[in-house]
Amino acid sequence: MEKRKFSREFKIEAVRLITERGVSVAQASRDLDVHATVLRKWVKAFSVDPKDAFPGKGQMKPEQLEIDRLRKEVAKLKAERDIFKKAAAYFARDSI
Repeated sequence: MEKRKFSREFKIEAVRLITERGVSVAQASRDLDVHATVLRKWVKAFSVDPKDAFPGKGQMKPEQLEIDRLRKEVAKLKAERDIFKKAAAYFARDSI
């Protein structure tokens, strides 16, 4: 069974149906043919950060972009550190 994908607009409208129009999650679930748990997650995600909710495939939130950038930087710095350690050990061995 293939996983269904929903657009950002669909998710926002589903959340508005529940929050603004007062439709119950159970009724919206039946009407939209989306599991109630999924709708609850959408409502929670939208209430936490409406602007950056549902970024879509390949689009990360700014915080996640910063985390990824920092992880790459840490990996680069560790590689440089390891090179210097090996060089120091090599030159220390040759001087004996």
